Amino acid sequence: MNLTQFLNYIVWDPNPAVIPGFDRLRWYSLLFALGFIISQQFMVYFFRKEGHKEELVDKLTIYMVLATIIGARLGHVLFYEPARYLSNPIDILKVWEGGLASHGAAIAILIALWMYARKTPGQSYLWVVDRIVIVTAMTGALIRLGNLMNSEIGGKDMESDQGIVYARDLEEILESLRVPIVSIDAYKPDDRSGELTGNGIVPVNVRIEISKGDFRKETLENTLQSDVKYALTQFNSSKKYFAEPLETPLNLTLEENRDSFIAIVKTFGKAKHPTQIYESVTYFIIFLLLLGIWWKYKEQVPEGLLLGLFLVLVFGMRFVWEFFKENQVEFEEGLQYNMGQLLSIPLVLGGIFLIIRALKNGLKPLKDQGTGS
Repeated sequence: MNLTQFLNYIVWDPNPAVIPGFDRLRWYSLLFALGFIISQQFMVYFFRKEGHKEELVDKLTIYMVLATIIGARLGHVLFYEPARYLSNPIDILKVWEGGLASHGAAIAILIALWMYARKTPGQSYLWVVDRIVIVTAMTGALIRLGNLMNSEIGGKDMESDQGIVYARDLEEILESLRVPIVSIDAYKPDDRSGELTGNGIVPVNVRIEISKGDFRKETLENTLQSDVKYALTQFNSSKKYFAEPLETPLNLTLEENRDSFIAIVKTFGKAKHPTQIYESVTYFIIFLLLLGIWWKYKEQVPEGLLLGLFLVLVFGMRFVWEFFKENQVEFEEGLQYNMGQLLSIPLVLGGIFLIIRALKNGLKPLKDQGTGS
């Protein structure tokens, strides 16, 4: 196996916290918030160019933020884990534990924008939604990057020596070892390319630095042999992302330094599809397409056209990318199509209807006063 193939996969283990040691500020939250901040500025620009009051954007933003958070959370609760949350309703409020569904957010946003438009003279429902979906696509791209930084919503096995080995879960498990951990770092070794076989089971080294304390080298080595082997082979998240053989002893070397021990564990990871990147790039391209249509036609865009394109493209591609994702909940294992795909179908059909309707109506006439470019 040549070196070029060896360089095709990466070991992915970013800290989800923006500032290490300060876990309250996470990349996911930062990118989520950044999406809304940028979106607000785009909406101000849209309103200004089409002759609407810019201060209405603040009101619109409140509707959007509340709808996104509440809808995404309730969508996950109702579509994916209803039994768990209905038996423990207080857990619904624990959004920091994860569990947000884009389909739930989409439905809630559509409802919230209807509530906004009915109280805002001069702005029809479809006019508002058509502008919102432009920035929603951009925000979706940022949120998927947040998922990548969290090492969540990963893909299925690539079954080739390409893709991503998600190592963050394993590192968090190893941090709970019965030894004083200084640092843990999983990485792709430069000297194990000969172990590649092309089946997606790829070499990964894990470097563990341990404070010396009162440990003797022999005692520590025995402890690590047992505990690290258990962490690699008995935890579901480890078995999902790593392929440590059960039948052989752990491949571990231990070096003693002045103040610490350095353990190097040689194991194997499973190269996965980077589905967060697939979706993020897709959503950003959709954002550029929708923005380009608005940029050319502005107030002439037939009402419902941008919404229809958004629904068809976003949820059509969501249907495709779900084939490459790991199922998010156990009940999906027996389904031909998972919940994300099933929920996408009616949204795509609705989008097709809106596109046909908009094209039938044709471009709207320019306003007499014009708005400039």
